[in-house]
Amino acid sequence: MRLIRPVLAARQGRARRRPSSVLAVAAVTAVLALGATACGPEEDNASDKPSVPAGQSSDGKITIPDDLKDRLKAHGIDLDQWKNGEWKNWDKDKWLREAKDFVNPIIEDLWDPDRMRDADKSPEKPVDNDISGDVGVTDPTPAPVQAAGVRTPYHANAAESGKLLFDSPEGSMVCSATVVKDPAHPGKSNLVWTAGHCVHAGKKGGWYRNIAFVPSYNNQGLSLAALKKATKQEIAPYGVWWGTWAQTSDQWISQGSSMGGLGAPYDFAVLHVTPEKGSTGKSLEETVGSALPVEFNAPAVPKIDSMTATGFPAAPPYDGQKAFQCADKPGRLSLTAQDPTMYRIGCTMTGGASGGGWVAAGQDGKPALVSNTSIGPVTAGWLAGPRFGKEAKGVYESVSKKYAGQ
Repeated sequence: MRLIRPVLAARQGRARRRPSSVLAVAAVTAVLALGATACGPEEDNASDKPSVPAGQSSDGKITIPDDLKDRLKAHGIDLDQWKNGEWKNWDKDKWLREAKDFVNPIIEDLWDPDRMRDADKSPEKPVDNDISGDVGVTDPTPAPVQAAGVRTPYHANAAESGKLLFDSPEGSMVCSATVVKDPAHPGKSNLVWTAGHCVHAGKKGGWYRNIAFVPSYNNQGLSLAALKKATKQEIAPYGVWWGTWAQTSDQWISQGSSMGGLGAPYDFAVLHVTPEKGSTGKSLEETVGSALPVEFNAPAVPKIDSMTATGFPAAPPYDGQKAFQCADKPGRLSLTAQDPTMYRIGCTMTGGASGGGWVAAGQDGKPALVSNTSIGPVTAGWLAGPRFGKEAKGVYESVSKKYAGQ
């Protein structure tokens, strides 16, 4: 099977290359995208975060605390040079790995229409589809569910969903993501949920760069041919929102791997974002008009009638330009006995759908985010995602608290 991995776009020469960070599950699953920042379940580990969080200046641009600048300089990184192209330097010593060193300064118009559109392919790495050796509770493999296109305009039918863009050592990539509520800022959230492997490469890598979220990407569902003539406003009608902070589980940072599905049960991340062009006085939630609550104690699988996964699949037969959904009654998938059992549904979405939100009725019966796309088989017949528990809650609350006073 394959990891539902990040979708690799062309570099400056537009030649596509296979991402080495693609998660491939030897005999189990494949990552749809990679990423994250380290933080334990509910711990407030000062060593894992800057003493002063990166914030926004009066014009909405990201400000970098002096202590973070000093740590970056220790790695030989100058932020002025970074914006002028130094971010393309992926030397091992400059590929920042630690949570405290996350940095993502805005480079205006880096994500132009061509770069956004061309982040559309995810070549797969075939692996064994047999999961008969899995330990723990694993239900029978679900029948494939054909992904259905989200009705346009996407904003009217999936306002919380969008595309996540980022750069890796192999080129520009894409994932999917969801606007979620922020307990510290009711009705005014700037939080986005995605997969851990969409922001950080796991145990053998570090932070991805130029991470940005585009809500209601290609809102009218234009064809690839039409998008080649589309304006940035048509592609990103609600703007491009850059990550000011990202956080994921300690487990993803320490275990996340391109082989064996390691870390997948903890493959989730939360981003705090800000608009590329500066503050408009409106939060992301106010801008798109919606945000989903997150459920950290969803009903047991037998009590869930249906889950709906949304994403922008980009590996064939999809082209990454349109939003799709799969709805199915979930089953269980266990990768290892010691790790939490994952949700699994039938779905034909492919790479690029990674990080996309899974929605089901929460304990109160209302729609809530209960998982995100993480892994799937080479045959693209099903998807699996982590079941949110105390680790996911810890990451979520940590990011919310970091910006509570801003």
